[in-house]
Amino acid sequence: MALLLLFVIVLHLVTLAMLFIATMEKSWWAWGDIETSDLWHKCMFDNTTETWLCSSSNSESDWLQAVQALMILGVVFSSISFLIFLGQLFTMSKGGLFYLTGLSQIGAGMSVFAAALIFTFQHKDILQDNREPTLGHFGYCFIMAWACVPLLMLSGVLYVHLRKRA
Repeated sequence: MALLLLFVIVLHLVTLAMLFIATMEKSWWAWGDIETSDLWHKCMFDNTTETWLCSSSNSESDWLQAVQALMILGVVFSSISFLIFLGQLFTMSKGGLFYLTGLSQIGAGMSVFAAALIFTFQHKDILQDNREPTLGHFGYCFIMAWACVPLLMLSGVLYVHLRKRA
């Protein structure tokens, strides 16, 4: 049982870290190695100084704001879920189930799923770029957000079925 508890805690912390990186890093959409775009910035690689020059994303797209809000909501739900879990772990009576923790984690999974789905289908409107969208591709943060969805759901289901023994 201790091994299962350790596995659930590690899974939760790994998905929380992945979710935070996917929300804050600068690669939701990439045009080769010279330009990237994320939820917050558009960055270009300057060859002369060999640094990334980033500017704030001034997009008025409602889709972008929805993706930003849903990703932040996912991070908040997952963080709160972990805090609830720690609280329940020390205060819950023997035999109790971690329903609130699991439902909060599933809520995080659903919000990240909605954000990734919106970005998948609305990336042309979100990016608002003159270039042909086929010249770019989804970046690693977008893929990481999609990878978080099943991990968040799995940990949420594990929490719902996890019973306190001692």
